[in-house]
Amino acid sequence: MNAPEPQRTSLHASHVALGARMVDFAGWSMPVSYKGGILAEHHATRNAIGIFDTSHMGEVHFRGPGAEASVQRIVTNAVGKLRDGAAQYAVACHEHGGIVDDLIVYRVKSDHFLIVVNASNIQKDLDWFRAATGKACDIEDASPGTSMIAFQGPQALAALSTLSKAPLSQLPSFHFATDVEVAGVSCWVARTGYTGEDGVELFTDAGNAPRLWDALVEAATAHGGGPAGLGARDTLRLEARLSLYGNDLDDTTSPLEAGLGWVVKFDAGDFIGKSALLAQKQAGLKRKLAGFVMQGRGIGRHGYPIFETAPTEGATGTPVGIVTSGGPGPTVGKNIGMGYVPAALAEPGTRIFVDCRGKITDAEVLKGPFYKRP
Repeated sequence: MNAPEPQRTSLHASHVALGARMVDFAGWSMPVSYKGGILAEHHATRNAIGIFDTSHMGEVHFRGPGAEASVQRIVTNAVGKLRDGAAQYAVACHEHGGIVDDLIVYRVKSDHFLIVVNASNIQKDLDWFRAATGKACDIEDASPGTSMIAFQGPQALAALSTLSKAPLSQLPSFHFATDVEVAGVSCWVARTGYTGEDGVELFTDAGNAPRLWDALVEAATAHGGGPAGLGARDTLRLEARLSLYGNDLDDTTSPLEAGLGWVVKFDAGDFIGKSALLAQKQAGLKRKLAGFVMQGRGIGRHGYPIFETAPTEGATGTPVGIVTSGGPGPTVGKNIGMGYVPAALAEPGTRIFVDCRGKITDAEVLKGPFYKRP
């Protein structure tokens, strides 16, 4: 039986015209890089602007008098603290505390919220949202008709000002504006991102996306940037130590273990998973997601085993953890990674060992992100 053809975003033809190398990602045909390559796109985003097609992400609207209560039921953060035009990072959890998805909640008004979910989880999340909230509010999947473009980097706001009269540089972090005209296209513009850089994410109707993309690419190029693909998006988010669902987060990991306790507000309401997370907190965490810097030349890739002590030559040893994300950090100039280890080994400065295809390489656990923008 042949595998189904990957879906295409509204920008597929634009990527092909720019010479992108397309790959199947989460059931979508997406650009992994363009002609310049991943490294050039990474540095362009850090130094100027990277423009990313994120239209494969899911957009789910919650509307009606029960919208706020419904959203609070399914996320761990304090939705009630949001004001119109504000957003927050959050996670949705199962009853046992495992993560359904990590997401961003946008409050449009008291009876209208938007949640952006990961591409690989759209249908799973929709089914879970509807089962969890019943008919308390209207839940609409707007993903098929919505395109999303990330415009990221230190020059992003300056370039955007050439395309819009709206004072977008005054938009605070994790806030958004609706009905903004950018390059003649009506958009929602949010000061959010997944690269560790300043910038925005733009939402528009799928039919208008190619025109908006072309204008953004032209503006980015004029400021020393350009389009970037999934490869650079991954190296950028890893340097910023931003978790990726399916690697660092999944149904078996809790937000407390993943270092996301800051988005778990136990006084926010009776959200799903609260009892399990509270019990886990009181009992103490057995494992934690640690960030580490490789001390040798090896690269700790996803799935590589982690050891507390280096196995002797010829011995296999017993792994105490596993690498969830890893690779080169082009800006920091070191090989970096993340992985779950026993809580005692997650302390900064701890030495651990990674089996890089049979070569044992030591690594040092590091606190916080590997890269912080100036």
